[in-house]
Amino acid sequence: MGALFFKSAKDLSQMLAAKSLSSVELIQALIRRIKDVEPKIQALLSFDEARALRYAQESDERRAAGKLRGPLDGIPIGIKDIIAEEGQPLTCGSKILEHYISPYDATVMERLKAAGAIPLGRFNLDEFGMGSSTENSAYQKTRNPWNLECVPGGSSGGCGAAVCAGEVPLALGSDTGGSIRYPAACCGIAGLKTTYGLVSRYGLAALASSTDQIGPLGRSVVDLGMLLQIIAGHDERDATSCAVPIPDYSEAFNTEQRSWRIGIPKEYFSEGIDGEVYRSIAEAIAFYRKKGHIIVDISLPHTFYAIPVYYIVMTAEASSNLARYDGIRYTHRSAEVMNARDIYFKSRAEGFGSEVKRRIILGTYVLSSDHQDAYYVRAQKVRTLICRDFSQAFNEVDVILSPTAPTTAFKLGERLDDPLQMYLSDICTVSVNLAGLPALSIPCGFSEAGLPIGLQFIGKAFHEQELLSIAHIFEKEHDFNQRFPDID
Repeated sequence: MGALFFKSAKDLSQMLAAKSLSSVELIQALIRRIKDVEPKIQALLSFDEARALRYAQESDERRAAGKLRGPLDGIPIGIKDIIAEEGQPLTCGSKILEHYISPYDATVMERLKAAGAIPLGRFNLDEFGMGSSTENSAYQKTRNPWNLECVPGGSSGGCGAAVCAGEVPLALGSDTGGSIRYPAACCGIAGLKTTYGLVSRYGLAALASSTDQIGPLGRSVVDLGMLLQIIAGHDERDATSCAVPIPDYSEAFNTEQRSWRIGIPKEYFSEGIDGEVYRSIAEAIAFYRKKGHIIVDISLPHTFYAIPVYYIVMTAEASSNLARYDGIRYTHRSAEVMNARDIYFKSRAEGFGSEVKRRIILGTYVLSSDHQDAYYVRAQKVRTLICRDFSQAFNEVDVILSPTAPTTAFKLGERLDDPLQMYLSDICTVSVNLAGLPALSIPCGFSEAGLPIGLQFIGKAFHEQELLSIAHIFEKEHDFNQRFPDID
């Protein structure tokens, strides 16, 4: 039965269709798995066991009546605790929302439920998505299933660790500067950051509104495509949602092989890249060359500025978005208040963690009247140059290949006292968010210490199908996503 925990969503869907497994049996098995491994992994923040079993029973009844809602009907999905789900906690990993229960469903949750998928637990994250290690959560520090002394990446580290550990086959995370792809790389699974506007952000607690995107994490790119098929599409409640045609993403895995032009940006292979990561990426490039694809050396010259631009834009937007958590309505209110000023100051001081406070202060500073032109306006101009770099590159190539991260997962606590070093974990991912492009990470090797290495593909806007296709070429001829951690 143990192998059931590591089966892909596609395999589980086929087992349900063949009636060799019921949805209730699957949920019961995963509940046992969660209880077995959670004391070690600490990925889960809250879990409505009775509701999950009720949804599973309803799915089995639909299947028996021939009223199946789709291939993910009866399949459990983990949810990052920053996506609103009616009647469930929405903490965003913060003490300021410790007792908040969401009164509504995010659009992606509505679509999951309409497709018969089963929300199975709400998973840990860096507070409000601010971090690369899931150590900034106000509740617990999630551990990497491959090495319990290492981080699982962040901010969607709870989702990444849960999929890796066999707690759920699929999960929904959010990616503001790499927060899906980096945990996917650290945990040896697949993760997709979608094009800005492809998936509705309605019901996603905002960190940085111009870069946040919801996307899937799973065991394979096929699983990512199955989940993306459900959540993609226009939403009138999201002003940034784009009305574009949604293709059949399963066609990405059935089309005849074509010759791809693959761009290799020299800026992503700088001195900071670990030797083992470099070798694994080089082997992946050699694989594609051997398969007949065209490898093209390209340049993204403004990559050097991506980290400072991102941390100016993101903190500015975060300081504005988090102003709503003021102790007045639904957030934590300090018990030691004497006047209205105390409510604001003391409630936020008690409710927010140190990283959130740091970013709010930075964001407020760069938006101040004395510094807005020097920092925020200038950062937006350089952001435009970063977007142009990608546009010019995609005149030459179909897809861009790079490491997902310059190193494998680092040790817990290793970078907590060095925020700049922590921020540099996102060096290979933040440019994609600034440009609003899709990007996907899959495992492409392991270090000598047994930690996964991530391979990133960056595509043109709304070309997720191409990313899934080219990643599938690699995945089906390698077994990296078929290796599982031993945490029993």
